[in-house]
Amino acid sequence: MTLLDRYIARTLLSAVALVMGVLIILGMLFVFIGEQSDVGVGHYDMLDALIYSALSMPQFALEAFPAGALVGSLLGIGLLARGQEITVMRASGMSKLRLSASVLISAGLLIGIALLMGEFLAQPLAQLADERKAFAKYANISFAGAGGAWLRDGDTILNVQGRSSLAQFGGMLIFELTDDNRVAAVGRAQHAIAGGPQTWLLQDYSESRFVNDSVSSLSRAQRLLHTAAGADLLQLSVSDPGELALRALYRAIGYLRANGLDAKQYVFAFWARVARTAGILAALLFALPFGFGVLRSASLSARTSLGLTLGILYFFLQRLVESGTLVFNLNPLMLAWVPTALLAVAALLLIWRAR
Repeated sequence: MTLLDRYIARTLLSAVALVMGVLIILGMLFVFIGEQSDVGVGHYDMLDALIYSALSMPQFALEAFPAGALVGSLLGIGLLARGQEITVMRASGMSKLRLSASVLISAGLLIGIALLMGEFLAQPLAQLADERKAFAKYANISFAGAGGAWLRDGDTILNVQGRSSLAQFGGMLIFELTDDNRVAAVGRAQHAIAGGPQTWLLQDYSESRFVNDSVSSLSRAQRLLHTAAGADLLQLSVSDPGELALRALYRAIGYLRANGLDAKQYVFAFWARVARTAGILAALLFALPFGFGVLRSASLSARTSLGLTLGILYFFLQRLVESGTLVFNLNPLMLAWVPTALLAVAALLLIWRAR
């Protein structure tokens, strides 16, 4: 790495760090505001909400990293261009390809940071945040994590085996006990949807109830279940694939495929994470042409506005693709790369056309 490489990397990394710092502060503020509706439930207070917001930030930063890298790199390239430093570098013999290689060094460092954060920091802290919040809100409920989520709320025991979205879970078992801890009824729902903090909508519900020496059965399309155990407590042992580390996703995909189970959600989550990480590289390459030609004269406010617009578009396009892939049963491998591929193609075209 030459002196110029280090100088370019220092400028770009400083700008990206500044933007990510602003995004993290704003993200933490929004999360903290959103937690105010839960403050006062059980033992969950303002300090718990603040700690929850702070612990959630690594996961938020991981998801916002490509957008932050895009905005920050545009600002960093703008600083170099406004000081005519890129012009001097090119006049001294640095080609567009050589400048691109210098930018790729910075992108490699950012990708390394993102991988370390995703593999060792984001998931454990996000899980800790959920655990702290759930146990503070539901201090009177016992919880165990083996075999899915097991919860006991008074005379009702719940077990859920999987989650397909933020509010919808897979099959749920409901055990009702008598005062002397005998099983009074056993019910099963094919799907359970969180209808509120203490309400569940059970779909395709069937039940067997034990009365004296006889058993009565019933089935219904839906049943409303009221319990103090909310979805945020159940999700502690049923992790969203999008929040898992890459190595955990890889192991889960191998296990599901080896047992003939559907691994589509995990495959998409794996490749979406890889594509978002590669998006950091595409974001920095996209910013480079803005230091060439007439584009270098753009003002700082114009670059900031452009970066924010493109970053927001990239972020929401990624979310749209993630939702649409699972809902419409589309190819997860191909669509996971759509936002990053579009950004990369735009970057290469701009570099090729730049003078």
